[in-house]
Amino acid sequence: MPHSHAVVWLDFKEAHIFRFDPDDVHHERIRAHNPYRKVHHKAGAIGAGHAHSDQDFFKEIAQVLDGATEWLLVGPGYAKNDFLHHVEAHEPALKDSLVAVEPMDHPTDGELIESARCFFKAADRMLPNSPPAPGQPLR
Repeated sequence: MPHSHAVVWLDFKEAHIFRFDPDDVHHERIRAHNPYRKVHHKAGAIGAGHAHSDQDFFKEIAQVLDGATEWLLVGPGYAKNDFLHHVEAHEPALKDSLVAVEPMDHPTDGELIESARCFFKAADRMLPNSPPAPGQPLR
């Protein structure tokens, strides 16, 4: 049985991708190609500037997600938002299967997979054709 659900935790240095089903978990870790990116400033501009996204890093993450029926994107800071923009621009099939984008600091691998399983269990119960949870009345 293919791993139908996935969760991606990423920052600008690395991504942890877990593909899972009820019985199995597959974990991939991808390191950014340029984790110590330089921030480019416009001459005379005040502020932090803008760091350019690592598109090759994002493409590798998208390849690992290929075939996931549903996935969750989590992480600290702005890396997840930059990856989301990449997905919207270059990976329309992944955009359609994205369920949510959530902030998440730096969990352990166990905490991340447990959080994702709980998220998808709750999300699946909210689907219109899903059966009620055990012990719940039929409606």
